[in-house]
Amino acid sequence: MTRDLSALDDYLADAGVDGYLVDADGTDSNQRYLSAFDAPDPFVTLYVPSDANGEEGTAGGVHLLVSSLEYGRATKVESAASVSRLVDYDYRARVGEHGPITGRARTVATFLADRAVGSVAVPADFPLGVGDALREAGVDVTADHTDVVAGMRATKSSAEVDNIRAAQRANEAAMAAAEDLLRAATVDDDGRLRHDDEPLTSEWVKEEIEVTLLRHGCGLDETIVACGADAADPHNRGSGPLRAGEAVIVDIFPRSKETKYHADMTRTFVKGEPTAELRHRFDVTDEAREAALAALEPGVTGAAVHDAVCDVYEDAGYPTLRSDPHTEVGFIHSTGHGVGLDVHERPRVSPDGEELRPGHVVTIEPGLYDPSVGGVRIEDLAVVTETGYENLTDYPVEFVV
Repeated sequence: MTRDLSALDDYLADAGVDGYLVDADGTDSNQRYLSAFDAPDPFVTLYVPSDANGEEGTAGGVHLLVSSLEYGRATKVESAASVSRLVDYDYRARVGEHGPITGRARTVATFLADRAVGSVAVPADFPLGVGDALREAGVDVTADHTDVVAGMRATKSSAEVDNIRAAQRANEAAMAAAEDLLRAATVDDDGRLRHDDEPLTSEWVKEEIEVTLLRHGCGLDETIVACGADAADPHNRGSGPLRAGEAVIVDIFPRSKETKYHADMTRTFVKGEPTAELRHRFDVTDEAREAALAALEPGVTGAAVHDAVCDVYEDAGYPTLRSDPHTEVGFIHSTGHGVGLDVHERPRVSPDGEELRPGHVVTIEPGLYDPSVGGVRIEDLAVVTETGYENLTDYPVEFVV
């Protein structure tokens, strides 16, 4: 996948350092983005600008330092300028002599020296022990507090948007499976939902979601199927029997097993007849969703989009954190967030949200919460385009099933 690393070149030039160094495993999204490689154990990625100073041994591009176990796969990374093995730098002997932290740092320092790199910027969460040991080995290490790689990740290429779109299609299949369970359920005399003569529980619906995602090449560690008062806590995963007449929030945020890109979507359903207040909250939340989407275009800020949601809720008489920073009911979170290699990443669609640009993929997820009523949230996923936005979510907004 082609990546535009010009912003990283600019950052390194401004910082006055030779390269950018990451030491992490493939679950670290900055590592995966910069290296275009995935491994379960930590490996080293060095990025040197393409207009490096030309000293002997210096080459622009991405340089990988991996274990022998990962070497074969790493050599297949087309974007890598070089791939080296830890054994090429006497890693085991260095660790045996100096211990795992200092030994690894001395190995990396030699790897850097071979490329005429004497100074590096590292992510702010770079391992402290390794950073200190690198300094002791003569490497100038500067912490990157701007999180430049995460900033680059925020703007998606068309290929990245396609990856997210594909994950969202899997997400929609999983949402349909959850909705089908709710739709087919019956209601017993105690108001509980039943399916195949068994209580329909949050756990059952989540299992169906996970199985469906696996069949579509995606997975997730957890999801939200929260009913009634549980749904009034935005991140309550939900548990136990589901009940008729109560809102059920279904929030699914899977990750593609192949591309590692995420999707995100929420719908709220009710089986049976909702109260008039619950119905009103759903309708106002859908209005807030539409207002946010209408505000979404390049050049506006995430803060302005968030304000559009607050305007709808406040006009309808519901508290928001903008109108009352201490409220525990009403609209009590931000409107959205970026989605990509991480399910929560830049940009923010929040009171401090930055300017939105083409290629930004964001959620729009207004919601209302009150334990005495329940919770309602509706979430779409959209990409900012040159002229406005494209809604990547192709799933109906329906309340009663």
